[in-house]
Amino acid sequence: MINKMILKALFILGCLASLNLARASEQFNFLSYNLKNYLKMDRRIDGKLEKNALKPDEEVAHLVRIITNAKPAVIGVSEIGDPDDLKHLKAKLEQNGLIYPYTELTLAADPVRHVGLLSQFPITERNSQTKLTYKIGKKELPFQRGIMDVTIQPTKDYQLRLLGIHFKSKREVEEADQALMRRNEAELLRLHIDAILKQTPSANLLVFGDFNETRNELPIKVVRGRYNSPSALTDIQLTDDRGARWTYYWRYADQYSRFDFVFASKGILKEIDTENSYIDSDPHWYIASDHRALILSISPEDQ
Repeated sequence: MINKMILKALFILGCLASLNLARASEQFNFLSYNLKNYLKMDRRIDGKLEKNALKPDEEVAHLVRIITNAKPAVIGVSEIGDPDDLKHLKAKLEQNGLIYPYTELTLAADPVRHVGLLSQFPITERNSQTKLTYKIGKKELPFQRGIMDVTIQPTKDYQLRLLGIHFKSKREVEEADQALMRRNEAELLRLHIDAILKQTPSANLLVFGDFNETRNELPIKVVRGRYNSPSALTDIQLTDDRGARWTYYWRYADQYSRFDFVFASKGILKEIDTENSYIDSDPHWYIASDHRALILSISPEDQ
């Protein structure tokens, strides 16, 4: 048993070493994806209610295939569950030849749904914000999923800082107005972005995730920042192979929207290859999730 474990560890290290050498001067893909309840919960399967059930195998199989086809070196996810659920996804990807030795899971106020990261590159800094709060009236409320904040090292000369979020859903709750909750989460995220770019104006920064808003709404404008300001971010407007930009389908309303975004700082803009970046258009996307994956191609060399 020990020999098998040693051999597996050596295999993973060998793959990682060759990967880093191969990509020292090559582009790599970053994928952002809402996995739609990749966690244990009560589900109705084949007409029967199952308690604490995992995401169904069929959904997982299509999701893993979509990710595998994109061959991302780094994956940012939302709606992942506990550490075991992240390990489950990692193992499924490993079965398909994608090995991610480095992971992050942001455990904030929401006890069920979290933001996570899987990376083939080392994580050099972890600055996730899990205890942020804001007030609506006299009521203090938590930033439910917090801000995942990690820095990765694709090459010895290049660092990339990634902020992953999943804003409050549009579902009405008793605590407060759901739209105001997203507005406050956006303000907290903007403060964190400002602090990063004030300290390091040239930082290679990407802000990604499920914002549960369209680009015309105030929370998106807050996150993007004031035009021409030093800390303004650029909305990387991706399309699928038909030119469509929607990333989320709400079945109840039969409505397609762009809720998933990637925003880039000025420091990284020239390193994003927009011609090879896209929204996944797999024909079975709807089985895997109610969202579609966003894929960015990045050149790890400061421009």
